[in-house]
Amino acid sequence: MSAAPSLRGELRTNEPMSRHTSWRAGGLATRYYRPADLPDLAEFLRRLDADEQILWLGLGSNLLVRDGGFHGTVIALHGVMDHIQPLEQAGMLRVECGVHCARLSKYCAQQGLQGGAFFSGIPGTVGGALAMNAGAFGGETWERVRSVEVVDRAGNIEHLDASEFRVGYRSVIMPSHGLCFLSADMQFEVDAGGEGRAEIRDLLAARKESQPVGQPSCGSVFRNPPGDHAARLIEAAGLKGYRIGGAIVSEKHANFILNLGDARADDIESLVWHVQDSVEKRFGVRLEPEVRIVGVPGGRHGG
Repeated sequence: MSAAPSLRGELRTNEPMSRHTSWRAGGLATRYYRPADLPDLAEFLRRLDADEQILWLGLGSNLLVRDGGFHGTVIALHGVMDHIQPLEQAGMLRVECGVHCARLSKYCAQQGLQGGAFFSGIPGTVGGALAMNAGAFGGETWERVRSVEVVDRAGNIEHLDASEFRVGYRSVIMPSHGLCFLSADMQFEVDAGGEGRAEIRDLLAARKESQPVGQPSCGSVFRNPPGDHAARLIEAAGLKGYRIGGAIVSEKHANFILNLGDARADDIESLVWHVQDSVEKRFGVRLEPEVRIVGVPGGRHGG
């Protein structure tokens, strides 16, 4: 029997997750692994205990790790699986999960493809966009997906058709538990008029005008309720500028919570729940968070 191949990635212990989330807050991860490539990732997964908690990480733009930390293994894929490959069919791209969404948008424009400009408004990676059907400017990720490559907890890799997933607004239900996206085959249209770059510039200008770009946040905190906008409800509840510790509801866009520089994860989470409760008391609408909150409480409310 041949010996198992050596792992070639980077393993850290007690890694501060504040370094890896766009909110710049959060506790320690017990283990943090950045694989060298796909074979190394598969081998690493095969060696993990079956009951080990895994947190898949892209840019950390839709994630809050509580101050008590994440007692498991974080697997970081941004900068590892970050290739975009044109396929034979016109307008079809194979996009790996570590690709920044803004880079995909620019690539489409450079290659004369339409339909990818909305990705410029998604502040994460394609893997994260696939996991939650992220969207911006009226476009959604899974409108473009035709098939995906996934890996399971045992390191097995398979290709699945998009029809095998149940997709809704900011929601994707996997055909089986424990899968992680590796890549997606996406269909775009040929941009005969060469208008893609101008569209991206216009969308980014609109984003800069309406959102607190460049400040530590997770992007939109809450999903829009049916027939309404979370930002409108939060602003109407008088919550713009409301602050808990170092976390504040943005004055520019009410569905953004900012880290003023010294916010703990507990400050941010407390503000999320305060906004949710206040809007529900005022309007009878319970906003559902888009952001994923993981780990062990360790602040004022965590003991």
